[in-house]
This record gives sequence, C-alpha cells and structure tokens, in this order.
Amino acid sequence: MQLMLILGIVFASGAVIFALQNTATVAVSLAAWQVEGSLALVLLITLGLGVLIAGLISSPAMISRQWATVRLRRQVVDLEREVAKHQKKIDELNVEIARLMPKTLIVEPEAEKPYVGFREIVAGESRTIPSA
Repeated sequence: MQLMLILGIVFASGAVIFALQNTATVAVSLAAWQVEGSLALVLLITLGLGVLIAGLISSPAMISRQWATVRLRRQVVDLEREVAKHQKKIDELNVEIARLMPKTLIVEPEAEKPYVGFREIVAGESRTIPSA
C-alpha cells in the first residue's frame, strides 16, 4: 500500500512538471463539440478521466473480494464457536464417564507381544520369551 502511495506521488509530481512545461493552447474536437485549452490541462483532464474509468472498472472485483473476506472471517468465527462447543461437550462426557466408571475397575495394559519376523517364520525358528 505504501508503494502505491509513493508511486502516486511520483506520478503526480511528474504531471505537475509536465503541466508547467506545456502551456501551449490546443483545440480538442469530438463530433460537434470543440474546446480550447492549454495542452497540459487537456492531458491532465484526460489522465483524470482514465484513472476514474480504471477505478470504476476495477471496483466490482475489489468489492467482491472484500465481501468474500468478510464472509470467510464470519465463517471462521462460527466454526471456532462450534469447535469450542464440541470440546465442552467432550469434556462433559469425559467427566460423566469418569463418574460412572467403577473405581475398582482399573485395567492394566497388556504387555506387547513380541514381533516375529518373516525370516523366523520361514526358517521355522522359535524364540522363547521369558515371561515377566
């Protein structure tokens, strides 16, 4: 954004210098319409009209992008609220599970069974694992 501002200032400064150096009178005619004015004034008005037309042409795209951004931000907020609601429900259910589960029922995790490799199966080797 700052780069655009700097470029605009440089461009405007160039236009002012151009206007100060081109003071000759010119006649502009379009169909039945005819106007006389300084060359710099005619060119600066033409430049201004070009900028206005470019702005009007590009504004629908900018507006639709802004609407899409607002809509997506709103959707993110809604989804974050939904995630928080679901997390709260999960926490409530975990508390309920802990309350309903008997205290004496504590399940010890089973010891992992050892991995038997493919070579051992093919070769018929049998490993005996000491029990703990």
